[in-house]
Amino acid sequence: MTPQSAPRPLPPAARLLPGGWFYGWYVAIACSLLMMVGVGVGYYGLPIFLKPLKDAHGWSTAQVSWAPAIYFCVSGLTAAIVGPYVDRYGPRRFMLIGSLINGASAAMIGIVNELWQLYVVYFVFAVAFGMSSNIAVNAILARWFIRRRALAMSISFTGVSLGGVILAPIASRLIDVGGLELATPILGALVIITSIPVIIGVIVFDPREVGMLPDGDTAASVPPPAQQALLATQMRTWTRAEAVRTIGFWGILVAFLLVLIAQTGYVVHQVTFLEDRLGSRSAAAFTISVTAFGSIIARLAVGIFADNVDRRLLTVILFVVQATAILLIIHTESIAATWALTLVFGLTIGNVYMMQSLLVGEIFGMVSFGTVFGLISLAGQVGSGLGPIGVGIIHDATGGYTVPFTITAALTYLAAVAILFARPARSRAAEAAVPGSALRSPSGAD
Repeated sequence: MTPQSAPRPLPPAARLLPGGWFYGWYVAIACSLLMMVGVGVGYYGLPIFLKPLKDAHGWSTAQVSWAPAIYFCVSGLTAAIVGPYVDRYGPRRFMLIGSLINGASAAMIGIVNELWQLYVVYFVFAVAFGMSSNIAVNAILARWFIRRRALAMSISFTGVSLGGVILAPIASRLIDVGGLELATPILGALVIITSIPVIIGVIVFDPREVGMLPDGDTAASVPPPAQQALLATQMRTWTRAEAVRTIGFWGILVAFLLVLIAQTGYVVHQVTFLEDRLGSRSAAAFTISVTAFGSIIARLAVGIFADNVDRRLLTVILFVVQATAILLIIHTESIAATWALTLVFGLTIGNVYMMQSLLVGEIFGMVSFGTVFGLISLAGQVGSGLGPIGVGIIHDATGGYTVPFTITAALTYLAAVAILFARPARSRAAEAAVPGSALRSPSGAD
């Protein structure tokens, strides 16, 4: 949309939703629903599917762990490829196609008979996820919100945790009743019937497409100097070559590579690890819900104040708490302590992903968010892929989870050090943009 062109009408849902509320909040809630089914099935489904796949086919922990490794690595690569196109054309077409393939791929997990088939399904599953979920949602919210971005992202990312709270026990129960053959088609159908209406009926990429400004501001308002400087930073265009030459880029990339190796390595094996201690797969699967519940509480709490604090320091605290919780979980035999520490771990897990998005948006702005976040997300997703397979290999070599989980905790402490280098680049004086002239949508955004 150019400054002279008329804004397009709001989506159909806008005529049904109550007025008097900034439409960006409806977009954030819609993104939460998309994350609940997309990430809920894709991410939280992984630890639920792991042991049934092993039991049904006689595969080893390491063999099955290659499936989530493929999922995370390929989804990260897809996001890196799609990112610049999201910035230029908008994410809706990618989200629609990706959601359809996402649901179909999830449904096929239950009918695989050979290991190579499992890997192929997870490869396609990963491509769909990379197109439709994380990068698309983050790019949307980065454009709708600047000053209140943390709160908006906390609302949206709560959907990820709701996927764990709601879908993980449902998936576990469906597996108990009818195995993966019953559970995965139902979950796949849920992805499609939830995602498509939300994308078509609610989602708008950029507020300027519908005649609005970020945070619900009006064109008549004159931002204070500090706000003008913030807006100029947000409207700066970054190429990938420029971004990778900054210390901030590498601070974020290395930190989240390390922490996601650790975090995902633990989460994917969490149910298998705790099944013997807690006495049943259902009880162990419920730890995923506890983890997700803690994530919801902490993310909403952090979203309220994270727009007004040093996000690097907050991220360091989250990393240190997470590493310490994992160390304590593996060295306790107390059932009560296990549940309590699982909740503490959950208090950190969702905020890790949110802080990654917030730091990228803070340093590199919203215009080139997809371009930069795609690269950083690729590293994080590769880390998420390496974590489960690494834990699986070390588990098989050592006969237990103590050694691999101790290593993941150490990596998280290292990530806390790396994030201290995630500092903004110096602004170019020539880019002290006038707010009114900067507020334009990308041409061709849908």
